Amino acid sequence: MKKSLLSSLLVVALFAANLAMLQVARAGEEQRAPPPTRSSEVLSEQVFRVISDIQEMMSPEDPDDEPDYERAKQELDELYERRYERMNDFEKSTVLNFYTNYYLSTDNIPEAIRTFQQILTIEQLREDVRLRALRALGQLNMAEENFEASIDYYTQWRELSLEEDETVFLGLANSHYSLGNYAEAVPHMLAHMEMLAENGDRIDRNKWGLLNVLYIEQEDYESALEVTENMVVQFNEPADWRNLSAIYSFLDQDTNRIGSLSLRYMLGNMDSDTEYMNLGQSLAGEETPYSGAEVIKTGMDNGIVPEDEDNLSVLVQLYQLANEFDLALEPATRLAEISESGDGYDTLGYVQYMLHNYEAAAEAFRNAIDKGDLSNPADTNLFLARALVELDEYDDAAAAARRSADIGGESDQRAARNYLNFIQGQQNRYNAIERRKANVIDFYVSYD
Repeated sequence: MKKSLLSSLLVVALFAANLAMLQVARAGEEQRAPPPTRSSEVLSEQVFRVISDIQEMMSPEDPDDEPDYERAKQELDELYERRYERMNDFEKSTVLNFYTNYYLSTDNIPEAIRTFQQILTIEQLREDVRLRALRALGQLNMAEENFEASIDYYTQWRELSLEEDETVFLGLANSHYSLGNYAEAVPHMLAHMEMLAENGDRIDRNKWGLLNVLYIEQEDYESALEVTENMVVQFNEPADWRNLSAIYSFLDQDTNRIGSLSLRYMLGNMDSDTEYMNLGQSLAGEETPYSGAEVIKTGMDNGIVPEDEDNLSVLVQLYQLANEFDLALEPATRLAEISESGDGYDTLGYVQYMLHNYEAAAEAFRNAIDKGDLSNPADTNLFLARALVELDEYDDAAAAARRSADIGGESDQRAARNYLNFIQGQQNRYNAIERRKANVIDFYVSYD
């Protein structure tokens, strides 16, 4: 809670409390006869008049009138300096409560804390006033990030009060959470939420979220799962769906994780590129790469998944795994255009090769080699050799295979040498066929 909002709420509450005290005091003034000794439960006439004026300055009856806090503060200071030491305990608590109103109205939280602490030093302090001071100190210290002090004052309030309060439970939960005392925070958060439910009040999403965080920080994923499933049903927020998938992962419930992502995808409210990519790759892992590729493509078509090098590489790979090389061609072409290395053209070359577009494949492999910075230049050269063999360009194919052997490791060298033998055999066969064709042509006699 922001400090200014907290101050405003406390001011409203304390103004109401002070007004009630004045009404009690006014009733006492009307009913009592002049006593020989002063009662500690009423205001003297002089104090009553000054306090009434201060109340009017700080909270005018006419809603169009602005509060005059500075003048009220001056009157309070004069009253305090002139009479405080001679006041009874009820008068002291009343004056100090008006000081807290002023400090809260002017967002002077440290002085408000100091004044509430002073109220607690009054010997004969009414129980309701003590409870208000303790709860206010719990709230204000939490706002000032004095969490240990906040917990102490809230605990004192609970020890004194005959009833529980949902605000106190929430304050204890927040303060323990801020100190990293997650286990201690949980029962207070649950008590707060239970009281809201018993009162018929709606529990806000941020409170469910805090409870969820408390469980997750303790790695109590079973409890976090129960809370998150509840949040998904109640609020249907993207963040809750993402948390649900993450918790399924922590619990190794991969089927449920994929199911939750698939449900979001089918509902059409998936809004994260990470989720699209996660679902797409997960479906590929479940041996449905085509479905995974279509998920990622949908994300790209919707403008959610960036068409960057990494994402396009995954999309092309999934289409390849599904043997959908015709569908892989368009994203592979885009990948080649944006890739910072020659790997994009290498991928395009492979797709073209699998589509039997050998000229296009050879061109792509050459572009990959020219661009450089290849992940596996030996493999690229070997596939260039394969494409050139299909085009009957055996000399160039042999040269590419030799380059593969020269730059590759042991296994690459072995593969390249084997393929060189294959090229030689294919070339010999090709040359033999060409010779036979030539011989046939030599013996062929044209009849005109």
